[in-house]
Amino acid sequence: MDQEKSASGGLRTRRTIAIVVAVFVLVFGAFAVGRISTQQTVTPTDTSAEAGFARDMQVHHDQAVEMSMMVRDETTDPDVRRLAYDIALGQSQGAGQLYGYLADWNLPQSSSQPPMTWMTLPPLSGAGGTHNHGGATLKEPLATMPGYATDAQIAKLASLKGVPAEQEFLTLMIAHHRGGIEMAQYVLARSTYPPIVTFARSLVSVQTSEITNMQAMLAALPRTAVPTTK
Repeated sequence: MDQEKSASGGLRTRRTIAIVVAVFVLVFGAFAVGRISTQQTVTPTDTSAEAGFARDMQVHHDQAVEMSMMVRDETTDPDVRRLAYDIALGQSQGAGQLYGYLADWNLPQSSSQPPMTWMTLPPLSGAGGTHNHGGATLKEPLATMPGYATDAQIAKLASLKGVPAEQEFLTLMIAHHRGGIEMAQYVLARSTYPPIVTFARSLVSVQTSEITNMQAMLAALPRTAVPTTK
């Protein structure tokens, strides 16, 4: 009988210890998740990667809209016209979303720092970027925004119509999208802020798909077309 009582008591003790340990694990886990959640949702500061990305990507998106509307008015190809419209609409919405983020954070739309300064920030451990795609640290801001068309390229696009305009647009927009993806990968390596992470991941997915589509469209265009100006 004493042995049975002893065994029963030992079993209750072990159960009690197990319950205490389980409660401790749950409480500690909830505390840890709470801390992580809090860290991830702290409002970005004026010099943060999130704010820099939101400002620079607005400029990047605005140029994509400009180029898309230019070719949309000059092309007779329904597929190119549809693509241009989709890009203009999507990137207008994206620019507006980024504008709204900065407004919600009570931050100015422009920065006192040079463009792309945020890309010189060190990557975060465990962030969504990789060493080869945004994980490298720049020593100083890039002289030119990735994929951003020059004034001369924009002027050339504006001077063309028909197939030559389509060729120039697709060539420039493929490079533009690649640059946008690079910027998104840089912020993914430097942010765990949920809205920006979601935005950047969506950008990478959408623009990667559009690049594939544009490459196929470019390859299908007549390659012997003589450049036609307005």
